Amino acid sequence: MIKFIVAALWICAATVGAVFYSFQATGARNEEVATKPLLGGLDYVNTGTLSIPLMRNSKIEGYFIAKLVYTVEPAQMAKLSVPANALFTDEIYSYLYSNPQIDFTRQDTIDVEALRTKLREAVNKRVGVDLVSEVLIDQLDFLSKDEIRDNALRRRSGPSTASEMTKAFATPASGH
Repeated sequence: MIKFIVAALWICAATVGAVFYSFQATGARNEEVATKPLLGGLDYVNTGTLSIPLMRNSKIEGYFIAKLVYTVEPAQMAKLSVPANALFTDEIYSYLYSNPQIDFTRQDTIDVEALRTKLREAVNKRVGVDLVSEVLIDQLDFLSKDEIRDNALRRRSGPSTASEMTKAFATPASGH
């Protein structure tokens, strides 16, 4: 009878030891595998399309059009008390208006990498933690006032009906 009790206790101890060891080994393995940036573990916040007027000498020179994607740490994102889109949009406007040396009318002066870095640093500084890992550019355009005016005139002066639009295609070419 004593041998039976000792064997039962030994089996229980071995089972508890095996379960304890498996939990320890699984926990250690999960800590070793750190997610690499851009390979997972990040959330993406899309700013939507932003149209920011470029002012020079109290006149609108054109519009900076941007659509950005921020990669953020989910744990830090959950702690935000303001909507992330509002925070990111405010930083974009603040950055562009506080840096008048950025001239979108001259493409050779635009440093896209500096723009990304400064926006990431500005958001992280404002929040006080490393919230943003990367700023990705989905769309980045500049339309001058003249380009906008030309597009508007083309739309107004173009054919107004479908039959007028297809007249040029309906006439057979002569000489063939």
